[in-house]
Amino acid sequence: MNGTFKLLLASVALCAAVSPGGLWAESGGVAPGVVDAYVKGTWKTPAEGWQARIDQDETQRICSLSRNQPSKADFAAILAREKASVVMPADGNVLGKWEDGEKVAQIGTGGQFSDSATGPRGGNCYACHQMARRELSYGTLGPSLEDYGKIRKFAAAEATATYTKIYNAQSILPCSNMPRFGHNKFLSEQQIKDVTAYLFDPASPVNK
Repeated sequence: MNGTFKLLLASVALCAAVSPGGLWAESGGVAPGVVDAYVKGTWKTPAEGWQARIDQDETQRICSLSRNQPSKADFAAILAREKASVVMPADGNVLGKWEDGEKVAQIGTGGQFSDSATGPRGGNCYACHQMARRELSYGTLGPSLEDYGKIRKFAAAEATATYTKIYNAQSILPCSNMPRFGHNKFLSEQQIKDVTAYLFDPASPVNK
């Protein structure tokens, strides 16, 4: 029996074991308890502090169940809940140093098992967005951010909205694919300020 055939048999056995009313409910929806069990089963010995990452909060749960298409009521509930979680800078200034923001946008380390706890942590923004024209490698999951500040006429209100979105994208668009950098305390307040400046400072290569 070759490896491919064994894999096929295993797949058939899995489907038989969890349906109907198992992994897929009769309505075609996912049975949350079964899915949760499978997800947690892949993390036999999570590193200290990682177990919490497996457990979804209410927003993640609703977005998963609705496949990022929440009902109007859930949409409003997510928006209110996530907006309430946003913490704006106490000094009222949302702009840092664009040069440091560029580093944060380029760095993709800090959230993996193999990363040092004391090593650099970044937003890995280029994995999803085109930003400065001089950068040749970037992802396309998110929209291009070229001329971001220029297009918005470097308006203070737009900079505040951008800081808010970086802090918690769900507070702007429920079920957004963008990470909640501030909400999850992955980036510091200063780092979020710096990335906002990278997008808004007229001297930034994003706006050149």
